[in-house]
This record gives sequence, C-alpha cells and structure tokens, in this order.
Amino acid sequence: MGEAKSGQEFITHEFDEAIAIQEAIVDGAETLAKDHHRAESKHAIKVGLETDTEQLRMLRTFGKAHTATGKAEGVAAALKTLMEDTAASAGEAPSEAYEAQAVLVALKRKQQDSAGALLRIARDLDDTELRDAATEFGRVTRTSADALADDLSWFALELATARQAAASRR
Repeated sequence: MGEAKSGQEFITHEFDEAIAIQEAIVDGAETLAKDHHRAESKHAIKVGLETDTEQLRMLRTFGKAHTATGKAEGVAAALKTLMEDTAASAGEAPSEAYEAQAVLVALKRKQQDSAGALLRIARDLDDTELRDAATEFGRVTRTSADALADDLSWFALELATARQAAASRR
C-alpha cells in the first residue's frame, strides 16, 4: 500500500489518476476503433474518441497547474494494464472485443468518480474554470459511458444468440 496523501499532494494524486485513466481510455478506444469485430461498436467508440482526446488535453492542462503528469499507481495502474491487455487481444475473437469494451466502460465509470472529486476540489479552491471543466467532464463521460454500455448490452445479446444458434445446429 502507498502512503497516505492529503492536501496538495492528494490533489496532484487525483489529477495523476484521472490523466492516467483518460490515457488508458484514449489508447484503448484507438485500438478498439480499429480491431473491434462489431461495426456498431466501432462506431460508438469512434464517436466518443474525439471527446475523450479533448478531455485528456483538458486534464493535462489543469493537472499541470497541480504538478500532475499522469503518473499511474494503484487503481489507475491496474486499470491501465487491464485495458492494454484486453485491447491487445480484441482482434482475436468477438468475445475478446466484448471484454475489452466492458473494460472501456469501466474506465469511463471510474472517470465519473474522478469528475465528481475534481468538481468538489474546484469548488473548495474557488476555481471556477476548473469547476466548469470538471462539470463538463462529468457530463460527457457519463453520456459516453452510457452509450457504450447500451451498445455492449446489444453486443452481449448478439453473442449469446449466436452461441445458442450454433448449439442448436449441433
């Protein structure tokens, strides 16, 4: 376990974690936009990728003011590795693409937590620019996560129905 952080050190940690997770989102989405087996999923991922990249730039800009660089430790490091591993095998089979997309959704859900924390920190610091950016970050991350999760449920149905059809042919 790492040592306890508080004050400015914790603010830096929150930005580092948010940046590292957002990097994993962008990198994972870029891979899935190429290697995913399902056209509808590729489209949903591509739609969010531009905003994901913009949000990464925003986090890096605000994080720089708090000496954050995107250092990945703990949860961020584990999730980043999971995204890299699942995205790398996404092209192997539809079920692998499904797993990678599920990880991408989980990363976006984690970012919703980060957005909430950054919003509260911004309010406490009386930083209206960060407050507005964190509010928008939370909104677009939630919208994107919801869209990808909805798509994932349709993908799950397609995978389940295909397996049932294959089993009934035997």
